[in-house]
Amino acid sequence: MITAIVMMLVLGAILGLGLGIADRFLAVETDERVEKVSSMLPNYNCGGCGYAGCSGLAEALVNGEVTVVGTCKPCKADQKAAIAEYLNTTPGPDGKCLKVKA
Repeated sequence: MITAIVMMLVLGAILGLGLGIADRFLAVETDERVEKVSSMLPNYNCGGCGYAGCSGLAEALVNGEVTVVGTCKPCKADQKAAIAEYLNTTPGPDGKCLKVKA
């Protein structure tokens, strides 16, 4: 019985070490601008922009698929201007800023 417990502990340690190594080498880098833009949107998740919610629109804006923040209909004009200014002045991981209109 003690042999089984020791074997399970060793197996758990080996698998844990493998997961730790995989986490280092297979980590996915995320663009922080998506989170920031998503928090600046009204978060109604209405789908009026054609995306599955505010996070989908934020991702499309950051990826350059959408160049006009005005596609978000419930968003107020000052919020649209703030989002456009943020994306136009904040560089991404590649060091480039976006050209987005309010």
